[in-house]
Amino acid sequence: MSGQTGSKVSQGDLLFGWLRPREDEMAALLAELVAIPTENPPGKNYGACADLLERRLREFGLDCERVSAMESNQEGDDAAVCLLGSYGRGERTLYFHGHYDVVPVQSQEQFQPVRKEHFLFGRGSCDMKGGIVAMLYAIRALKETGAELNGRIGLTLVPNEETGGEGGSAWLTRQGLLGRSGIGMLLAETTSGVVWNANRGAISLSVEVFGKSAHVGLQHQGENAFERMHRVVERLQQLKHEVEQRTTQCSIGTEQARNSILMLGGQSSGGTNFNVVPEKCSFTIDRRINPEEELQAEKAKLLEVLESCQREGIPLNWEILQEGTASSCHEGETLGAALSENIQAVTGAAPRFEMCPGLLETRFYAARGIPAYAYGPGLLSVAHGPNEYVDLRKVVDCAAIYALTAKTALSL
Repeated sequence: MSGQTGSKVSQGDLLFGWLRPREDEMAALLAELVAIPTENPPGKNYGACADLLERRLREFGLDCERVSAMESNQEGDDAAVCLLGSYGRGERTLYFHGHYDVVPVQSQEQFQPVRKEHFLFGRGSCDMKGGIVAMLYAIRALKETGAELNGRIGLTLVPNEETGGEGGSAWLTRQGLLGRSGIGMLLAETTSGVVWNANRGAISLSVEVFGKSAHVGLQHQGENAFERMHRVVERLQQLKHEVEQRTTQCSIGTEQARNSILMLGGQSSGGTNFNVVPEKCSFTIDRRINPEEELQAEKAKLLEVLESCQREGIPLNWEILQEGTASSCHEGETLGAALSENIQAVTGAAPRFEMCPGLLETRFYAARGIPAYAYGPGLLSVAHGPNEYVDLRKVVDCAAIYALTAKTALSL
């Protein structure tokens, strides 16, 4: 840690003194979590992962409530399970939040964790099981070093983040179980060393356009779904031109653009052969919404284009794949200032605050007026990729940052 004075030095040194010798212990737990293939979609092995996490929480002497989303379509070991842990006393709650589902692997070998010195490789190592381990050990470090808190830490561990939060955070929100008495929230996403204090919203759809099949030599007897789809896409391109003129005022990373986003054809398919009139074609729409925009208004504009095409006689239907609101939180909030101060104390450098290019579960807390920030170990550039890894030293650092920030926030 960089130099500090007073009680914070002793508290920081005490926490680091407890955490540093436990890198191997933290690596072992992370390896166990990575080895459980919680792929989403479709959502697998949630029960086994929740079992391991619940067992560790109870071994660490923490309270833990296990709740299942009754609305979930998943069954058995794949059923959506949320864990609500806590440490401390009182109503004032600082939330530590993490998701244990992971995106699908490029190879099943990614579920066989490999450690090379200070690095652990495997799916979910940085997004975001490494962050979950850091949060668990942050709470444990506070407990074992006897830190006094004016309130409690609420640990929320959820599935289904990678597909929008249904059965996880969205379900907890509807049940009134998310963010109760919250004074702030920290999310252990992999942020590449910056703090995300804002996120884009999203509305993503799959569109199917229908025609009538016929042999190419008798194409006059068919209806070409591809050509019909092209007419729909032309209408959407007009909307794309309009919305992508808008820009955000939030701070963004150097690789990002400030413009709002409407992407067409992330996935597309259709037809059965080159000499057959296609009877069905499909494509996706991915609309990413800046915090200055409003989800329902932008959703309505998209659906109006599709509905107008239907009124003009183009047979089509659509399915909403995901939707989530944009959110933002001022970096000068008490929790944001505490997080920044403690990141600098541990790493020696003050962090930048930026908008995340995608959805974040901070949005569920921000919607309740709870200051929410994402900061976690790992690099965004390797998350979801074939060589995903996390630097275990960063996991230890993040555990210290979370613990110090909780101590600061819950002593006010």
